[in-house]
Amino acid sequence: MNQSLIEAFIAGGETWPTARLTVASSTQPADTTLTDVIAAGRRMGTRMMAAGVRPGDVVGLMLPNWREWQVAAVAAAQAGAVILPIVSIYGAKELGFILRQSRTTWLFTPESWRGVDYMQVVADCGVLPDLRRHITTGDAFTALEAEGDIAPFAARNADDLAVLVYTSGTTADPKGVMHSARTLLSELESVQDMRSGPEEEAILSPWPPGHVAGVIAMFRFLSMGTTLVLMDQWDPAMAAELVERHQITSSSGTPFHLSGMMEAADRDGRDLTSLRQYLVGAAPVPTSLVERCKAMGLAVFHCYGSSEHPTVTSGKADDPLDKQLNTEGQAITGSEMRFVDDDGNDVPPGADGEICTRGPELFLGYFDPKLNDTAFLPDGWYRTGDIGRLDDDGYLLITDRKKDIIIRGGENISSKEVEGVLLGVPAVADVAVVAAPDDRMGEVVRACVVLKPGTALSLDDVRAHFAQQGIAKQKTPERLTIVDELPRNASGKILKHELRNLPLS
Repeated sequence: MNQSLIEAFIAGGETWPTARLTVASSTQPADTTLTDVIAAGRRMGTRMMAAGVRPGDVVGLMLPNWREWQVAAVAAAQAGAVILPIVSIYGAKELGFILRQSRTTWLFTPESWRGVDYMQVVADCGVLPDLRRHITTGDAFTALEAEGDIAPFAARNADDLAVLVYTSGTTADPKGVMHSARTLLSELESVQDMRSGPEEEAILSPWPPGHVAGVIAMFRFLSMGTTLVLMDQWDPAMAAELVERHQITSSSGTPFHLSGMMEAADRDGRDLTSLRQYLVGAAPVPTSLVERCKAMGLAVFHCYGSSEHPTVTSGKADDPLDKQLNTEGQAITGSEMRFVDDDGNDVPPGADGEICTRGPELFLGYFDPKLNDTAFLPDGWYRTGDIGRLDDDGYLLITDRKKDIIIRGGENISSKEVEGVLLGVPAVADVAVVAAPDDRMGEVVRACVVLKPGTALSLDDVRAHFAQQGIAKQKTPERLTIVDELPRNASGKILKHELRNLPLS
């Protein structure tokens, strides 16, 4: 894996020139080839280099699951720039922090999408001292990728910073996760070892490319020529139709995505028999759904990973049913795990401990180096903050979550950040935020609030406050519980496990 990203993309285009990319979208549909995407991206990258983009500059891609994301990613790699994927639904608060900390120089966004005016969002970010160009999809984007000369690509080392992904974790502000070409291409190679060859595989991806899962799907097409069908908005009936039309063999999502697609297929008479494997992350899957899938030859299994270490473990299509249902699979090629106590000492085999990982896919560290002090043990072991153990057959069991986060639809949301926003509501005297189970998203934000005397608060009031503060919608509480006081231990720490057990309002 001693390649830069642009070298891997060019090699992919030369090896699989006719590999297909399809974008199912009401606004930016596309049906094209890898050759076309690579050439358009390199032309754009050539113009960016001429406009002053230099190796190591950060280029932000706040774009949905569109062809334009891939073209801009190739362009950034051509110029030797760092690719910064940004969640397309982020508001000005998150976006402004990310652009300022990363010192982003160029930013690609839609002009508008799903009712959002991106020019206004960027304007609402305030002063962005390093941002030189904001390119929206449309005439400016088209001009950059138009026919023209292609210059030699900027040389980059395989271990240089290549991709910077921001993830909301346990801190109030997003954390910048640094990856090199080597770490991400190693991830692709390790996962490919467990899957079919690219000439045999067709992937349906609903994951937005602001997340690592979406980036990896994009890079599989660019560097491995894997047939890729993208959705920029989830629609179960469309997903079923796309599986049938494109003979999709592999997809991923939450149990909500899977069950919705299967129900739509039954209703509309769609043939899903080409679909052989479906990855559901670490979300619990109803036994009845897995058994139904197994009956039609579709293997449903889990994986475990994060932005920092994209895939640590994964199930396989031929795993026993109980392993598919109840574990996160086994370590993928090259990944290692340890289980430690609070002091970083190994726990006895079979005992629960914090999961620490190592492997070629592991990130380089956080963009803010202060965060690295507590993130690693000696010898490069990453402390995931999750608690688990291996069973007798080497399959991973996740038993608890040390990090105080809510995982909504696969995205980490910091409870601390949401609590800080809620404390700005005039009626709120005290607050704690926990996860609430949700059939559709897995978990949603639940606010447990103590009110000031003589005040009242509704969920609509909370939504209005978060919108006014420019906070992304997915972080806005979707459940509200009014309590007389928050349960605390003798040292004053809030007992969140008691709040999680309260009946939902």
